[in-house]
This record gives sequence, structure tokens and C-alpha cells, in this order.
Amino acid sequence: MENPSKRTWAEISLPALSHNYHAIRAVLPPECRFLGVVKADAYGHGALRVSELLQREGADYLAVSCLDEALELRRGGITMPILILGHTPVEYTSVLLENRLTQTATCLAKAEEYSEEAGRLGGVLKLHIKLDTGMSRLGYLCAGSYFDEGVRNIVRSCALPNLEYEGIYTHFAVSDETDPESQAYTKAQFALFTGMIRRLEEQEGIRFPIRHCANSGAVMHNPECLLDMVRPGLLLYGYGDDGKLGLQPAMRLVTTVSTIKIYEPGTFVSYGRRFETKRTTRMGVIAAGYADGLPRLSSGKCSYRVAGRSVPQCGTICMDMCMVDLTDHEKAEVGSEVELFGPENDIHMLSDAAQTIPYELLCSVTKRVPRVYIE
Repeated sequence: MENPSKRTWAEISLPALSHNYHAIRAVLPPECRFLGVVKADAYGHGALRVSELLQREGADYLAVSCLDEALELRRGGITMPILILGHTPVEYTSVLLENRLTQTATCLAKAEEYSEEAGRLGGVLKLHIKLDTGMSRLGYLCAGSYFDEGVRNIVRSCALPNLEYEGIYTHFAVSDETDPESQAYTKAQFALFTGMIRRLEEQEGIRFPIRHCANSGAVMHNPECLLDMVRPGLLLYGYGDDGKLGLQPAMRLVTTVSTIKIYEPGTFVSYGRRFETKRTTRMGVIAAGYADGLPRLSSGKCSYRVAGRSVPQCGTICMDMCMVDLTDHEKAEVGSEVELFGPENDIHMLSDAAQTIPYELLCSVTKRVPRVYIE
């Protein structure tokens, strides 16, 4: 730890991020663009630092969720193209134009609003059209009986003035799942997406320079989906390749042992009295809790790495601290480093205990946890 005031900190390996970027890029076709997903503060890794690295390494595009995230990058000196995946209210069209941001259009009504406002401002707004092919979230409806209507709405959108339609994309719901049913669903989504593109090209004469749909799961499991650009998120941060690409987790969440106490058998530990010592117990208090990003749901169902060994977490995880059983680990002392997740303590163990996914744990590491960047 560089600063003793850091009670809990997250180490971010920039070499690991660079390695992951090049490992993913190596499996893409030569002309396929790379869009780095840096929404949610780059999944907790620090959006500006990750974007600086991607811009330096030669990535083609970045994606964020909202306007505020995009503006943080622009103010930080990021000049490469940025796609906003979520909704931006039409009254901020001037901000989109001033900052050279690409906005997602999710329906005809929103495209019409952007067209009118961009015209009033005397500008041309760059857009990517999003199709809803089965995520049932944002996007032009195009499945089943909506197919023809979807075509008409996209044609009408593309005829609007003051808009430049650079791309078209969709998002897969289960491409990270490898069971036959999930893979069939992904293939159906892809067929609908490419069918819509083919109809627009062949019958309407509309072609989008960038067609993209491959998120992390599709990059790994569906090479036919790579098209003109890919959008790896979790892969970039070192997870989701099942070892096939040799990716390296880029974040290591670390804390220290604050206190060690000896308890007699029959002692209750932490809120709710959910843990009771069965023997004389050497109990360590560590300086991390759910306000730092540890899932409370994992209480009593996970372990952490202390001074080279795994030790069980005991009792309910508190806001600012939690307890670990050090009885069988005599080398653990006050001040010993604790890896909550990282290379020696797989994040999947913790996410499984919390009945969630690694994405959530990475994004849950809170702002009060300082990020220490390893060059």
C-alpha cells in the first residue's frame, strides 16, 4: 500500500488491460473495429484512465451509458469517438454536437426530435440506430409482426435531415451462456439483426458503415457475429474467456487486518448473531464492508486471501468492516494484507456466494475506495 491512510484500496493493472486489449484484438478480423465499453466508470476501473489507455493503444471507439459519462471523458482529454448507449434528452442536443458525441436512436419519435433540434442549432448529429431483437429493452421493434413496421420506421428515420447515420446495432441477451437453448436464442437474434440490415440494403438502398452486435459473450462464442465492430466489456477487464485468450483480471481489491481478538466458544459475532464460535477462535477484523463493495449477501459464504492463505469470512458483513477466522493461520497479523478478490482469490467465488455476477462486484467497488494504478 502506497499510503497508510488507504484502509481499503483497488489496484488496477494497466499492463493487464493492455494485454487484454491486444489479446482480444488478435482474434478479430483485420478490418474489425474495437469499441471499448467504459460505462459505469469502466466497470469500476476508472473510465478516464482506461480510456486514455485504449486511445493510446489504438482502439477505434468508446461506449458509455449516458451523457455525463461522455462529458467526463471529453473534459479529461479523450478525443476518440464516443457512443452513448442510453437515452439523452433532446434538450441536450447542443451538448452532443459541441462535444462530437455519437448518440443512439432507439425509435422514430426520438430520431425526429433529434432531427428537429439539430436543424434548429444548425448542426448534424451523428447517430447509431439500435434494434430490439430480443433483449426487450431499448431499440426499434422489429421482431415478428413488427418487422415491416421496423423497416418503415428506420427508412423514415434515415430520411430525416440534420442526422448522420453512422451505425446500426443490437444487444444480445444470453450470448455469454453456452447451453444449446441460449445459443439458439443468440443465433435467432443475429438472424433477425442481419435480416433487417439485408432488407434495408437490398430493398431500400440504405447501408450503415458500422454494423455491430458482438458483446463479450459473442466475441467468445459466436465468431459469425463480429461484423464491422465488436463491443467487449467484461473481456477487456479480464473475465469471461474461460482461459481461452489468456486474459488477466485487471482489478485487485485489497484491505488489511485491523484488529485480532481471541473469543471463547459460544461467542456471537456481528449483526444478527448469525455466527457463533465453536472453539476458542482467533478472529480478525478487516477494514472493508458493504460500503466498499463487499456484497452483504455473501456473509458467511465466502473466504478471503490473508497472507497467502484462504480464511473463512464469519458473521454478517458490516458497512465498514467484517470478520475472518484466523485461528489456523498463525502468520496472519495486524496489518497483514487481505485480497478480497484478485489473482489469488477468484472473483467468481465471491459472486457465486452473493448469487450475482462479476460485473456487479466490479461496478460495486465504491468511490471511497481509492484506485491505485499499477504502471
